[in-house]
Amino acid sequence: MIRYTLKCDQGHDFEAWFRNSATYDDQASAGEVRCPDCGSVKVSKALMAPAVARGRSSAPVVNTPQPPAPAPESGDARVHYAGKVREMLVEMRRHIESNADYVGNKFADEARKIHTGEAEERSIYGEATEDEAEALKDEGIEFGQIPWVPKDDA
Repeated sequence: MIRYTLKCDQGHDFEAWFRNSATYDDQASAGEVRCPDCGSVKVSKALMAPAVARGRSSAPVVNTPQPPAPAPESGDARVHYAGKVREMLVEMRRHIESNADYVGNKFADEARKIHTGEAEERSIYGEATEDEAEALKDEGIEFGQIPWVPKDDA
């Protein structure tokens, strides 16, 4: 695995891991590498110092992580990280909506039916009250609660 420091055409810096340099090249040329802040696919490798292994007689090379850059006084660092989180939540919502059945406020009932075999096993999403979620947990029914990005943002 290789970690690259990347920069988009809007000036956002971020890091990403790739299997090797050819994987990065393939994904970048296909437009699959996107800035988590603005979504731009115009991404390039930023300057970085690679770790180079030395001969056996030398001391081992330790790749020490660099401390984060100081936050700008304007508060832009918070916006930068909030943008990354929002982008991930938008992608998660799109994935769930594309790959699961929406069951609305009948989520708890449908989760029970799937758990007991009364309904076909499939991915579902919907709404449940706090009491319904607690009851599902007590019954040993696995589910996840996620922060939902409003539909107009997704």
